Amino acid sequence: MQILLALIVGAVFGIAAHYAAPGRDTRGVAVGPVIGAIVGGVVWLIFTWAGVGIDNPWIWLVSFIAPFPIVYPILRVLGGVRRARDTRERARLRIS
Repeated sequence: MQILLALIVGAVFGIAAHYAAPGRDTRGVAVGPVIGAIVGGVVWLIFTWAGVGIDNPWIWLVSFIAPFPIVYPILRVLGGVRRARDTRERARLRIS
């Protein structure tokens, strides 16, 4: 049940990364929170499978902090890829 906290905090960091990363207009609003929730949940899952209990502070610290440095670069790359693709598509269609 505590994994929900990791998912929620990951989604909140995803929202923060969405607004902090450039190219906000090139991606959907839910992309950042979804990626953040996935990262937080996966980190929690890995720690749980490794045998780390909820009484250990490392599971909380890493699952709460890991989403932001992971989500931010992903959103930057997505924005850049989208802009480059849009530019190529405009050139292909001869749209100014």
